[in-house]
Amino acid sequence: MRAILLSSGLAIICSLLGTRLAIGWFTRHGFGQPIRDDGPMTHHVKRGTPTMGGLVILLSATVAYLVATMLTGGLPSASAWLLLIPFFGCGVVGFLDDFIKVYTQNNRGLTSRGKMAGQTVVAFGFGLLATQFFADERGVRPASQYISTTHDWGIKLPLVVVLLVIWFIVTATSNGANLADGADGLLAGTSAMIFGAYTIVNFWQNSQQCGSLKPTMVESQCYQTRDPLDLAVFAAAIAMACIGFLWWNAKPARIIMGDVGSLAIGGALAGLAIMSRTELLMAVIAGLLVLETLSVLLQMSYFKLTRRITGTGRRIFRIAPIHHHFEHLGWDEVTVVIRFWIIAGLCVAAGLGIFYADWLS
Repeated sequence: MRAILLSSGLAIICSLLGTRLAIGWFTRHGFGQPIRDDGPMTHHVKRGTPTMGGLVILLSATVAYLVATMLTGGLPSASAWLLLIPFFGCGVVGFLDDFIKVYTQNNRGLTSRGKMAGQTVVAFGFGLLATQFFADERGVRPASQYISTTHDWGIKLPLVVVLLVIWFIVTATSNGANLADGADGLLAGTSAMIFGAYTIVNFWQNSQQCGSLKPTMVESQCYQTRDPLDLAVFAAAIAMACIGFLWWNAKPARIIMGDVGSLAIGGALAGLAIMSRTELLMAVIAGLLVLETLSVLLQMSYFKLTRRITGTGRRIFRIAPIHHHFEHLGWDEVTVVIRFWIIAGLCVAAGLGIFYADWLS
């Protein structure tokens, strides 16, 4: 608990101060955000706002975790080091995308193939290491070869299938977070709630970890996870780093997270879900990201289908992802963000409710 509190405090302080410094540095060096031409007209005033602020979230959360762990007498666990792979790996892909956008002052950035190639390398590298290496004294590895909701279930999957599942989770989650990063404060606020939920999930798993001698542990309901407390400390650091960033990112944003932040956040969320054995539960906890992704998939699929049938492509939404649709309907950006935060909070509450109800049952 001390490590969680310390990492949270350090992360928000580093993020608050670091983001303020980043605003000045990126402004002086011309790291301004280009804006998509087909986006809401109200977003065009954001052109030139400093971008790549997500770097502060990555560094603040990581430094806070490492310092808090060592100050409380511990050392980073294998799971924590592995979490850095999707966190920083997806962040590097996002950084390249952002840098190309800023350098060319064009909103295109990396090609979709280039971005997917980078995410694929990260996902397979993380998946292979997490499922095949770093077993603890109980023989438990950071990730399992089973599909999980709150516990492993079904049959043990072949390694190639597991790696493909992990690839899907990492790419889908990182791209989902990227799609949600389109309105001031939307992703930062949503991420704070999601990672806060994973702090609770992993802390509870630590108190009910299989093989633990703690008097609160119930053997029939224990969790076969590796290093859940370390994951809780890291999740708390990311949550508070997002809150510190939100101080400057709330409308009107003084700085934009950029793909370096959104892809990294999605990658870290995927890593937490995989190593806490809650892959399917994550789809509920991060329900808003699922909604954003589905809106884009539905829009693209319906457009292609209607163009094939009628010769003219039609759209379900005025623009995707869905939060932009409501801005096109005339909702103020702040209204959209607050209402989507409410949806995100309800999804988080539902996910935690399922987690606890499963334990009670």
